[in-house]
Amino acid sequence: MEAWVGSWRQRCAGTPIAICLARNQGPIVFAWRQDDFLGLYPVNPLPLARSREAVTPSRAQDAPTDADLQLAWLGTHRDTLQPLPPQSPTRRALEPRVDHRRRVVGDTVRRTHRLTRTLKNSFPHALQWFQAKDTLLFCDFLSRWPPLKAVQRARRSTVATFLREHHVRSAAVLTPRIDALKAATPLTTDEGSIAPHALLVPTLVSHLRVTLHAIHACDHAIAQRAQRHPAFPLCQTRPGAGPVFAPRLLVACGEQRERSASAAALPQCAGIAPVTERSGQQSWVHWRFQGPPFRRPTCVAWAAESIRHACWARIYDQQQRDQGQAPQAAVRALACKWLRMLLRGWQDRTPDNASVYLNALHRRGSALLPNLTQAS
Repeated sequence: MEAWVGSWRQRCAGTPIAICLARNQGPIVFAWRQDDFLGLYPVNPLPLARSREAVTPSRAQDAPTDADLQLAWLGTHRDTLQPLPPQSPTRRALEPRVDHRRRVVGDTVRRTHRLTRTLKNSFPHALQWFQAKDTLLFCDFLSRWPPLKAVQRARRSTVATFLREHHVRSAAVLTPRIDALKAATPLTTDEGSIAPHALLVPTLVSHLRVTLHAIHACDHAIAQRAQRHPAFPLCQTRPGAGPVFAPRLLVACGEQRERSASAAALPQCAGIAPVTERSGQQSWVHWRFQGPPFRRPTCVAWAAESIRHACWARIYDQQQRDQGQAPQAAVRALACKWLRMLLRGWQDRTPDNASVYLNALHRRGSALLPNLTQAS
């Protein structure tokens, strides 16, 4: 790769060249992105596939043919393509960490669901005693007392000491839980049904414990990297951002403040804004089927979390539901509003200020004002 780039550098006498790619991630992209000599232009693979079908009736994928199509696309539609800009070292190190944490959280959810299904067949009482399954308390309890008989044979003082060591010290929680442990009745005593599932529980618990430690390590590494970015305070002050969503918003926004010049561009780029289709006298609206796999869930999850922290967001979400919108559609509509506010603060380099938005609502006579007055 270095020899190939060096040969082009000599042939072009240092003049930058443009390269069309069908992807915007990967080791080759990361290696070339910091080179000022190379201008990387990612293109959506779907239009290339449609062009291939027009050129090749058999729809056979061929690398030389795809390369010619990408070259033709770059020469004809270069004004519609956005080049990949160089990234700062902090953001380049933060982006994969945030993405890896999101994937590890997904692994934790899958392992928790599988452990729940297994415990329903061998030890269903633990699911009622411990509501949060993705905790070290739940893992340590199942590792120490896998079946119901083991925890019932243990002394009350032993169980109480174990719970206190895991920060369960309230008498209103401690005493009823121990009483429920001692008075529990097994669902069945058939060893042929209990033993196979009980054998699988330690394995699932060990897997869940590994993912929990991985999430903790990712949080520590993300916090160290995110604090170094100069734009981190702009995302940290958003309602509901916190230590989890603030780094994700920082990665989702990118570092090109001039890329999203209009308020409608950022929701469309994030894959949240709905799509309107027209044909003749018919018109219908549906959600975007194509969207960034990281930016869209980040913005939607942050909007859902902001309902708990911002009064106007909670009222707007309720208004959307009262109008007949589905819960997810209401959250996406709220995410569009948040992205417009985030874009203005991102471009002006100003942190979140709720009074500015409320004053804008007063000037426009928004329908949110009566409900906001009642809530306050």
